[in-house]
Amino acid sequence: GPTAGDGGGGGGDDDGAPDGGRPDAAPPIVYPDGGSAQRCEKIDILFVIDNSGSMGEEQANLAANFPGFISVLDQSGLDYRVAVTSTGMDYSYTMDTPIGPLPSSQTGGDNGAMLQRCGMTRRWIEKTDTDPAGTFGCAAALGTSGPSDEMPLASMRAAFDDRMSDGTNGGFRRDDALLAVVLLTDENDCSYEQSVTLPFAQSLCDSMMEPVSNYVGYLDSYTGDRGRWAAAVIAGPGPGRCTSDFGDADYAQRLDDFVQQTGQNAVLSSICSGDLTTGLADALEVFSAACDEFPPID
Repeated sequence: GPTAGDGGGGGGDDDGAPDGGRPDAAPPIVYPDGGSAQRCEKIDILFVIDNSGSMGEEQANLAANFPGFISVLDQSGLDYRVAVTSTGMDYSYTMDTPIGPLPSSQTGGDNGAMLQRCGMTRRWIEKTDTDPAGTFGCAAALGTSGPSDEMPLASMRAAFDDRMSDGTNGGFRRDDALLAVVLLTDENDCSYEQSVTLPFAQSLCDSMMEPVSNYVGYLDSYTGDRGRWAAAVIAGPGPGRCTSDFGDADYAQRLDDFVQQTGQNAVLSSICSGDLTTGLADALEVFSAACDEFPPID
C-alpha cells in the first residue's frame, strides 16, 4: 500500500515526479463548470486519536511534535481549525451461543464528539487562539482507558454526521475549507455494522466490518467532491506487525484500504517510525497538495 514518501494513493513513478508522487508543477484542474482549482485558504482538521491501553507514548510524541506541525500551518497562511476526538465508539451486538443469544455491549466511547478540554472555549482550536500548539498538546493526551475495539473510521464519520446533527460539533465545519482528517492508531480499524448477530466464538473485528468504501463515499457526499477532503493515516503499514520504541502495532489493513480507495489525497505513514515527525510531515504534504487543487465552490 502507499506509505510515507510515495504520495499516498496517487500515481506511480511514471509521471516525472520525484519520489513518485506528484509532478512538480501540475497544471490546474479544469472542472466541468469551467472553473479551475484555486488554492484553498482554510483547512478544518480532525485528529482521531486511539485512546486504548497501548497509546500513551504515541500521544506524548504527537504532542511533542505538534508545534512543528502548527508552525508549518502558520507559515502557509491557512486559516486553520483543529479538533480532537478518540477512536472509541459505544456499540452493542448479539452473539449466538449454544445456550441462546447473548447480548454484548461496550460503553465509554466519545462517539465522535470533538473534545473540549484544557481550557478550550469551544470544541476546536483556531489559528487566532493564544497557544494553539500548547492547547493541542494538552487536548491530545486522551489517556489510555478508552474502548479496546478501535473504530477510527466510524468515529470520524460520527463526528461529521451524528455529532453534527445533534449539535455537539456544530459550527466546526466550513464549506469553503479543505476537510482534513488524521487517524492515529496502533490497531486495525474495527468499525462494524450496527445491530449485528455474531456467530458463536467469532471476533467482532474479524467478521462484521462495515465496508471501507462506505466511509470514503460518506466523505465524498459530505464535502460534495473528492477534491474537498484529504486524509492521513498513521498506523501499522503491514505486512504483519511492526515494532518501535512505542511498542507493537498491528497491520491496519482497513485503514490501508481507506487510503488506497481515497487516492492521491491520502497517505499512510508508519506509527512504528519511533517518532511521529514523519507522519505529521506526510500529512502536511498531502493536505497542501489537496489545498492546491481545491475545487471551486459553487
